Amino acid sequence: MMTKHRVLQVGPAPLLVSQHLENNYDVLRLWEQENAIEALKAHGQGCVAAVTSAKYGFRNEWLDYLPQLKVVSSFGVGYDSIDAVELKRRGIQLGNTPDVLNDCVADTAMTLLLGAARGLVRADRFVREGCWTTEDFPLTHSVSGKKAGIVGLGNIGQVIAKRLSGFDCEIRYHNRSEKQGVPYRYEPSLKALAQWSDFLIIICIGGPSTHHLINDEIMSALGPKGLLINVSRGTVIDEVAMIKALQEGRLGAAALDVFENEPYVPEALLKMDNVVLMPHVGSATVETRARMSQRVIDNLDGFFHDGKMLSRVV
Repeated sequence: MMTKHRVLQVGPAPLLVSQHLENNYDVLRLWEQENAIEALKAHGQGCVAAVTSAKYGFRNEWLDYLPQLKVVSSFGVGYDSIDAVELKRRGIQLGNTPDVLNDCVADTAMTLLLGAARGLVRADRFVREGCWTTEDFPLTHSVSGKKAGIVGLGNIGQVIAKRLSGFDCEIRYHNRSEKQGVPYRYEPSLKALAQWSDFLIIICIGGPSTHHLINDEIMSALGPKGLLINVSRGTVIDEVAMIKALQEGRLGAAALDVFENEPYVPEALLKMDNVVLMPHVGSATVETRARMSQRVIDNLDGFFHDGKMLSRVV
């Protein structure tokens, strides 16, 4: 009988992933252990792979107790909760789940944009509370033909741009560098992009390099009629500065799927009618989560089959 490879499972995973691990690997469920370090001291020696997610991440302190670790397969595109540089230094491969969620996250960005611009949440409450029988709902703002700024024109950003094109929006973008072969104008200055935009969509990577990239200066540049949309990471926006800008009218509105201290959302945001909130569900559809789960599996199995992950970060 063939010996199963031991896999460290950092946190709960979708059923498809959990069942595959259970059927094909010797699984150490770290989140079920009373003390993670003690569990790794006792059982980490034989772990050659780990499965985690952007939510649960991976701690460098665990590595000293995982001397045989060769691969980490993570559920999600973002890996700011995993130290890819340290894994690479130790010769450990890291895989994620890009591309399979591009459409879903782009749809979420458009949902937030349209919902915020047309006052969907307020309109729903207006009808439910019976206000329509005595008054008219206030005018909102159109999306078609507006100026759309995108911060981060990666794969998802380009899908968002494609959808915006269907609304006849003029599109510009800001990246660390200009992207070749795209039909959109590059703006090297983030502040200039914000000043130009009617709405600014954030879809860049998280982590130290983009921490509070969207600060008070950028939000003030977007202005009192501007709409800020975030489907990337909560840390990209200075949340305290955003709340202040919204309260003072220097920023028109915000539509957010992510927050700095999830799942906790500042009380001030909960009270604002010019803010639309979603609970970090950018990729959370049945179809997309199934594809993401399969990519986690394919990355892991691919490594053990021929040493090649389908979606390798490092």
